[in-house]
Amino acid sequence: MIRTESVVTLELAERLIRAAQSCAGKPMAIAVTDRHGDLVAAARMDGASHVALTLAIDKAFTAAAFNAPTDAWGEVTKPGAADWGLTSALAGRIVILAGGFPLRSDGELIGAIGVSGAAPQVDNATALTALRACAEVVDSFASSHPAD
Repeated sequence: MIRTESVVTLELAERLIRAAQSCAGKPMAIAVTDRHGDLVAAARMDGASHVALTLAIDKAFTAAAFNAPTDAWGEVTKPGAADWGLTSALAGRIVILAGGFPLRSDGELIGAIGVSGAAPQVDNATALTALRACAEVVDSFASSHPAD
């Protein structure tokens, strides 16, 4: 199938959010950004913490900024590691917790999704499920990232 998305539209962002909400086992927050990390859409489910919304937005920002899943930064940002201090960059917006993934279309970065509000493996699994639900537009990490 030929993919034609080169940007994250509001329609795509809302589809990703709905897909994440439909599989969430508890109240969560979901955010979708464009390729620059600017927010396109976000939702906080009833009962989800306001902190979860902030984290979801910053997870999506981080995944877009570095074109990588947020949980890829854990080891390299520990004290003494190569990227120690990275989490203090950009006014503390860099988040290395699970739940953030870049959105790619035909391998090209178009945006990111961030999910927060549950255990790390649940945040990751929820984000990956949303990616799979939009696989006709967005390349999925399903084959390269285990669904914890």
